[in-house]
Amino acid sequence: MAFQGKKLMNDPNDVVTEFIEGLVETYPGLQYLDGFPQVKVVLRADVSAATYSKVAIISGGGSGHEPAHAGFVGEGMLTAAICGDVFASPPVDSILAGIRAVTGPMGCLLIVKNYTGDRLNFGLAAEQAKSEGYNIEIVIVGDDCALPPPRGIAGRRGLAGTILVHKVAGAAAAAGLSLAHVAAEAKRASEMVGTMGVALSVCTLPGQVTSDRLGPGKMELGLGIHGEPGAAVADLQPVDVVVSHVLNQILSSETNYVPITRGNRVVLMINGLGATPVMELMIASGKAVPKLQLEHGLAVDRVYTGSFMTSLDMAGFSISIMKADQDILRLLDAPTKAPAWPVGVDGSHPPAKIPVPVPPSRSTKSEESLGRPLQLNEEGQLLEVAIEAAANAVIKIVDSLNEWDSKAGDGDCGSTMYKGAAAILEDLGTYPLNDAAETVNEIGSSIGRVMGGTSGIIYNIFCKAAYAQLKTSTQSDATAKKWAEALEAAIAAVSKYGGASAGYRTLLDAFIPASTVLQEKLNAGEDSVTAFLLSSEAALAGAESTMHMQAQAGRSTYVSGEILASVPDPGAMAAASWYRAAALAVKDKCQPS
Repeated sequence: MAFQGKKLMNDPNDVVTEFIEGLVETYPGLQYLDGFPQVKVVLRADVSAATYSKVAIISGGGSGHEPAHAGFVGEGMLTAAICGDVFASPPVDSILAGIRAVTGPMGCLLIVKNYTGDRLNFGLAAEQAKSEGYNIEIVIVGDDCALPPPRGIAGRRGLAGTILVHKVAGAAAAAGLSLAHVAAEAKRASEMVGTMGVALSVCTLPGQVTSDRLGPGKMELGLGIHGEPGAAVADLQPVDVVVSHVLNQILSSETNYVPITRGNRVVLMINGLGATPVMELMIASGKAVPKLQLEHGLAVDRVYTGSFMTSLDMAGFSISIMKADQDILRLLDAPTKAPAWPVGVDGSHPPAKIPVPVPPSRSTKSEESLGRPLQLNEEGQLLEVAIEAAANAVIKIVDSLNEWDSKAGDGDCGSTMYKGAAAILEDLGTYPLNDAAETVNEIGSSIGRVMGGTSGIIYNIFCKAAYAQLKTSTQSDATAKKWAEALEAAIAAVSKYGGASAGYRTLLDAFIPASTVLQEKLNAGEDSVTAFLLSSEAALAGAESTMHMQAQAGRSTYVSGEILASVPDPGAMAAASWYRAAALAVKDKCQPS
């Protein structure tokens, strides 16, 4: 069933001229001829026929293939691009206008994709220009490898490999070579490149309906860049299979479309057809390179991945392979100011990319020293009971946390906290409990391993900040004052990276009052156990007070105040619960009844 395609445009008849206007506004080095709507020519802003002393390189064709061809206008590539209407060859008058605008005494090379309309219109324009005294050469590019060797005069279609020919010719012209030499370089490049495309959808022309010719779960092999049917329709396959098929087709010794054999050096281009995400294009590149190397015995010298010659909003990609040598690579690597040519890809491509090793931690502790001590000192024993009590307290209220979160969030706070608590209990026997700082760091690692979502990140930040603060002490044992400073540092880090503060209805509404009371009591001379207990009461009160707060952070911000008023913040309640349980466990250990 066909349906009206959605397009961000005004009048469908104006899409090409409005595209050109936007293009030249974006790139200062580009300009267009004042001949709209009949003449649609993009040219280098720094070139005029009266002063240009190098060979002009002109290409073009129907629009809808952007960034081709206008996006490749710039020093070192095209001197001008002639834009037809969408999927329609540009008229002869437009081509002639482009030739007249940029061609100086060195002459002009026309690079034309092998479509009948383009060949005829560019051919007639070339003959007319020659009659006016211009020195003109034409190179026809037909790099399609999808269809069987054609009969008759149609020949192979011009596809994305044309862009590589543009670059070779543009670099040769920029080097000051003669028209004959530039044309020879372009012709040689065109004979060494092969392309095949795979489409997951057909394209939608501006103002027209979207065809459903390709049904669900289908792909088309060899679909043309104007949506014309390809070689075959097949079931959608994993990209590994698709890439293998395309490479085999291009490099087939039966068709012998490209003069590439084992041991040759090649250039690879993965070209998006308009609606394919960069992620998918990169996946295809990552699969194509080793297949070319290992299965076909080719050295891959350059890889170009992106959208170079599209088909409006078609989903899919094409692969182009060009035989390379030092001359071709030099021309491809030559500088250009064409805005659509990819940057950062020149230079030798290594035979194999070996991943860079992950840098080791800068921790001064060795792995051997981080295990559980043979004998726990007094602080180690306190840490053990506090950690165990805190984790068990979270596990006991999992259902309540989930219930509260089903009203205030996405309903998984308890389940997420349970994963962290369970991991801590599982790892407790391996913690270096006689070293407070390292133990807190290991708790963060346990949490980071299993706790997903925002809660996992927040608690990991919490632990890492507390660890960094505790590490400022030269002693492995931590005084009550050091613990208070660590809690304050952890709160500051969570607030800094999470953006919340007091009153935002988050776990900080438990921790902030706990930190305030803990420091006040310790500064007043209260013993550490009592100060810890009193601060835990403040944490619980702070968590319960979140029922009266309007959320300003997290998913709760999307929930109405009326619903939030019926439940406390689950994150704050979880924090207060484990903090309170740890305080009671320390009290029982230090002051047994």
